[in-house]
Amino acid sequence: MHRIFQNFIDLLSTAQDSADLREAITAAAAALDLSSFAYLALPRNGASKPTLISTYPLEWTSHYLQNRYQRIDPVIVEALQSPEPFRWGADLDVRPRSSAQHQLLDEASRFGIRFGFTVPIHDGHGPLAALTFASDHRSPPFESYVTSNARVLQLLALYFHAHARRKLTREPGGGKLPLSAREVECLEWASLGKSSWEIGRILGISRYTAASYLDSAKRKLGVRTVVQAAILLATAKKEQQN
Repeated sequence: MHRIFQNFIDLLSTAQDSADLREAITAAAAALDLSSFAYLALPRNGASKPTLISTYPLEWTSHYLQNRYQRIDPVIVEALQSPEPFRWGADLDVRPRSSAQHQLLDEASRFGIRFGFTVPIHDGHGPLAALTFASDHRSPPFESYVTSNARVLQLLALYFHAHARRKLTREPGGGKLPLSAREVECLEWASLGKSSWEIGRILGISRYTAASYLDSAKRKLGVRTVVQAAILLATAKKEQQN
């Protein structure tokens, strides 16, 4: 797993465009036996097209974008409502669906997209991004893998999104994270293994204030743990240096 992840990071670091990014995520997914995937990033401006990097059949992805299915896709709807990774499929979903959503899923199933595991990404820079690994049937190996490696796949998605957002968008300040100077300081010390108490002593603030800054940073970056937040910060810094 370490070798796969390191190769993935190396490919991301040298990626220049969507083709390079696709190569990086394709190699990682294939090594994990999760070859069918789709990364979708919704734009800030609803009138523009989302970013889609995928190994899904081109006929399906073209049809999906042409019909603006991201507006009704039940997987995207679910991802918008929660930052936690989730599994989905014919007998796994409990939310009621509209006739249009049923039609969308029926069409997707014809292209072998019937079950999946989706990692939502809420980073404060746009409405949503999500990385989905899909399968044409509900197999025990697929379900066992995504369940036992959910956090690894979440980190992979965060790394990929951080690079994709910076390399595929041209917004002013696009390489910066929405963090205050104090939040960055606290994250940097946390990445070195310092506790909230130790960070407070170093920075001359209380442990509760330090913990509050870390919580705020996680909330702004749309992640659950300090480790994930620190990864996004490190990635952003590396991008600014390149």
